Amino acid sequence: MEFGVASHGAVLAAAPLVARPTWLLLSPPPPASCIQIQNRLYSISSLPLKAGPVRACRASLASSYTQTTETVDLDWENLGFGIVQTDYMYIAKCGTDGNFSEGELVPFGPIALSPSSGVLNYGQGLFEGLKAYRKTDGSILLFRPEENAQRMQTGAERMCMPAPSVEQFIDAVKQTVLANKRWIPPTGKGSLYIRPLLMGSGTVLGLAPAPEYTFIIFVSPVGNYFKEGLAPINLIVEDKFHRATPGGTGGVKTIGNYASVLMAQKIAKEKGYSDVLYLDAVHKKYLEEVSSCNIFVVKGNVISTPAVKGTILPGITRKSIIDVALSKGFQVEERLVSVDELLDADEVFCTGTAVVVSPVGSITYQGKREFTLQSGIRPPRCWRCVAAAVHFTDESSDGSNRGLDGLDCATELIDRGSLPTDEFARSSSKTITIMCTSSVTVL
Repeated sequence: MEFGVASHGAVLAAAPLVARPTWLLLSPPPPASCIQIQNRLYSISSLPLKAGPVRACRASLASSYTQTTETVDLDWENLGFGIVQTDYMYIAKCGTDGNFSEGELVPFGPIALSPSSGVLNYGQGLFEGLKAYRKTDGSILLFRPEENAQRMQTGAERMCMPAPSVEQFIDAVKQTVLANKRWIPPTGKGSLYIRPLLMGSGTVLGLAPAPEYTFIIFVSPVGNYFKEGLAPINLIVEDKFHRATPGGTGGVKTIGNYASVLMAQKIAKEKGYSDVLYLDAVHKKYLEEVSSCNIFVVKGNVISTPAVKGTILPGITRKSIIDVALSKGFQVEERLVSVDELLDADEVFCTGTAVVVSPVGSITYQGKREFTLQSGIRPPRCWRCVAAAVHFTDESSDGSNRGLDGLDCATELIDRGSLPTDEFARSSSKTITIMCTSSVTVL
């Protein structure tokens, strides 16, 4: 079986995939001060990736490993977003020398972890999230995995941890996906969510970096993240709790960032909201991000999104949508975005690996429903245009495939405004994926 990573270029640029392209590699970042780390966080989504020769990087197989091509019998129509126990996970270890061992595919299950480990005592851990998709011809696609690897390296430096190389990260992802291939949903029924974890597994008592680290990847088939599916979601603006502060770790995907939002999210969901939109901790009037995704505000031809300056995660989907919007003629501004601008917007949407691109139907601020997307109209203009990068993965009524190869056709349908109005309302039953021929890995 051949593997390849297409070159990292403009999102809409057509780039044919070849049998053995050059791998995209990035050397591990050198030691840096906190200021240097933060500067790298500001521009992580636009850093160039350097190409280099492939070095051997393999995962050993546990004695119980077997590979089958049969598809698991699941209720793919009602998958949801939750843990489904799959067959295998990937594990690699790293000591004080900073070199990771050859990884191993082992049966999915509990791991041995000391109660004095760094991750349990001091939260020294990171995670990533990406997806694998199945095409109608059976091939498997990954979206920009090298950017997840790069982001993990930057986050690991901030958390005083070694990180796997881009090459090892991608190879580990591929091995894990292929070992669990039968769990990848059929085309249009969902995706295989991939969760890489990097944690301080060595024992510590005093506050210090752990002496040993563990890199794990597990996977689970998933459907839509929000219960609304792709129908517009309802957000509440949080002005009491804050997700991150300047100088903290809001710009990296550390595990502690997510535990801190659970209370606000719990309260919001009990009141019927889909999720929480957080404000900055200093002025308490500028948008940051939603609990697990980035936010975009549209007014006329201008799309605004909070700038990445250390308190906001540099989303990979976020960057892709910015690229698409620019190519479609929109003006994109990365800057401070106030609550007042949000409430006066024409459209609002969220982006992320889990949520993909989710339109916002209403926003409540200080007890009042201040923003409401008009119902009974065509899908919002910006949403239609951004959907040039978002295609339905089911088959169209004429039997043609709306997969990666049919991206131009899907774009044409949206640009002509021929996407039926009720398609937007019915979209909760659909699963969408972000795919561009210049940005995928083919397995």
